[in-house]
Amino acid sequence: MTKSTLIASASAVALLAITSCESTEEVTNPEEQVVEVQESMDDMAEMNEDDTYRVLLEEWTGPYGGVPPFDKVEVSMFQPALEAAIESAQAEIDAIASQTAAPTFDNTILAMEEAGGELDRVGTIYGIYASGLSSPDVQEVQREMAPKLAAFSDAIYQNKALYDRIEAIYNGDAYDALTPEQQRLVWDYYTDFTRAGAGLDDADKARVAEINQQLASLYTTFSNNLLHDEEAYVTWLTEDQISGLPESVVSAAESAAESRDNEGGKYAILNTRSSMDPFLTYSDNRELREEVWRTYYNRGDNGDAYDNNKVIADIMKLRAERSKILGYDNYASWSIEKAVAKTPDAAMELMMKVWPAAKAKVGEEVAAMQEVADAEGADITIAPWDYRYYAEKVRQADYDFDSEEVKQYLQLEKLREGMFWMAGELYGFEFKPVEDVPVFHEDVRVWEVLRDGKHVGLWYFDPYARSGKRSGAWMNAYRSQNNIDGFTTPIVSNNSNFVEGSPGEPILISWDDATTLFHEFGHALHGLNSNVTYPSLAGTAVPRDYVEFPSQVHEHWLPTPEILQRFALNVETGEPIPEELVEKIERAANARQGFDTTEYLASALVDMKLHTMTDFSDFDADTFERETLVELDMPEELPMRHRLPQFSHVFSGEGYAAGYYAYLWADTFSADAWEAFEEAGGPYDAETAAKFRKWILSVGNTIDPSEAYVEFRGHAPDTNALMRDRGFPVPGEATKDDGGSDN
Repeated sequence: MTKSTLIASASAVALLAITSCESTEEVTNPEEQVVEVQESMDDMAEMNEDDTYRVLLEEWTGPYGGVPPFDKVEVSMFQPALEAAIESAQAEIDAIASQTAAPTFDNTILAMEEAGGELDRVGTIYGIYASGLSSPDVQEVQREMAPKLAAFSDAIYQNKALYDRIEAIYNGDAYDALTPEQQRLVWDYYTDFTRAGAGLDDADKARVAEINQQLASLYTTFSNNLLHDEEAYVTWLTEDQISGLPESVVSAAESAAESRDNEGGKYAILNTRSSMDPFLTYSDNRELREEVWRTYYNRGDNGDAYDNNKVIADIMKLRAERSKILGYDNYASWSIEKAVAKTPDAAMELMMKVWPAAKAKVGEEVAAMQEVADAEGADITIAPWDYRYYAEKVRQADYDFDSEEVKQYLQLEKLREGMFWMAGELYGFEFKPVEDVPVFHEDVRVWEVLRDGKHVGLWYFDPYARSGKRSGAWMNAYRSQNNIDGFTTPIVSNNSNFVEGSPGEPILISWDDATTLFHEFGHALHGLNSNVTYPSLAGTAVPRDYVEFPSQVHEHWLPTPEILQRFALNVETGEPIPEELVEKIERAANARQGFDTTEYLASALVDMKLHTMTDFSDFDADTFERETLVELDMPEELPMRHRLPQFSHVFSGEGYAAGYYAYLWADTFSADAWEAFEEAGGPYDAETAAKFRKWILSVGNTIDPSEAYVEFRGHAPDTNALMRDRGFPVPGEATKDDGGSDN
């Protein structure tokens, strides 16, 4: 059983969960948890006489080393399949733990890597449905399964016999004879078991297990509430309320209305970032801008049955208690221990280095916007719902940059082709469309990935928004690469939420969305380039503050001339984007960097400050957020990117809890790595790309990420590269001229 399966058994599945669920009953110890799961499975066996659900447990068959059997999936299969998989996995773990033979790498660590295949397979498909097709029936399964999966994870991590075997290997004489990759895997298992409480006494183990079950339910509830507010609130527009909106935005609003059967009018602004952002950028109606802004930023904070403030308070109390039991000063210290940053102080130091420069940039941006508003006689003071609108006006005035003009050259399908071309130039990949594999929704398309004519993996693309699909953009690994029994190829997916237009109509996206597209594809390339032995160390299974590095550096290839001249083609004429427009993009690259960096950093700083607290006896999330932003001297003209009641990175699971700083930390690596390409002669330098693939993309977590980076770059990342990349001043260096005005 890979470690990713253990993690998915608890918080990662909860992260995808989008249903409401009540608190679970108290459980006295991990063994009783397994008994409860078994009793539930017995009940399910009586209710489900047929065993068609077993198709979700079977080895994947078909081409390309086997593919997920999406054509055979029925939602009613998930619960019995998950429970059967838990039973099977538990039996395999019990067999490993109860061996009489002395513990060795093969009979313990390798055996765990190879166990739990059924749970891997059904869990993968279950997670895809939870994030992409979350119907009421799926939500009911999630409500039932979140605490059971958490209980199963605890039963393994708190298995003393199993922990003793892992500890004996880690501290034994034979450890030195293992390969470096094997040593890394043993260390990873030992550290995670220790951090999960494997060495605690029975009473503390029982309490940690109880907390984990309660958290799994709370994470599900948080996600439910947020999804409700994203789907329940729509701003309906009439013909006289679309003033200022470009044709593409109007068309998207019309399509959104049609997707809801035009129940409130001809045009709909959905309560998602992809719908909110362009409306706030272009709408001339200030009252409507404020309405859309407040609706979006009040998600999970409406004082109703779906309000998340009490959920957050309960989560934080439990996290603090568990951290104390496990021997840590606070949750952040526990969370960051295995990360590259290692300590909360190190993460805070980097953030506070950037924070003053970001705020100063906001001041410059607001002054320029206020000047435009005054010149127009608007008689307003710039407010948060004005920022995007007037920032766009400033960008047009100072840089002669029109986002809508650029958008005419950014066709989704052409950019996808551009990503494929980039991957071919850098890593020798070829993408071949295939239609001989089942998909979970008609929107999904599949490509085979080859190198030198040989099969490397599969890439699934799910680009469009729909009801039941989580917002945002993300990458999934359906199957991780490994070399245990020959080369097992990876299967990865990219998922977005673009609004689908009329049939045959090209989908035009913003420059920011194009950047995100390349970012997420960077995650996919991380998975596709993986070449390690053990799945627990493969692909993106690296520390949270490092995993964003490969994805963020790939954003830099979007504005290269090689991409733009081939794939940024005018939707009407097919002509490539003019050089003068490319120059405008380059000059305006950091035009809104104050906003972008400050809104992000505010969320990252609040996240870190929250998770270094220990006393949550009288905690109120809204009050904490407000007071912390005052303490940070947050500019009042913009919000934090993710307010606490909607901060799914942090409260729908534990993936980014005390870890939202990771994007900035990883960006120090990506900015410095990009300078390596520039120093070598350009973005497509073959030697640099080969080193990047060898030391960053292919090695997974087989060596310490900091050591891997030094092998690639020759030195640790230069944090000043981050400042240069964002156009912020670096002491002792001249500020790069961005070509804009002094405003």
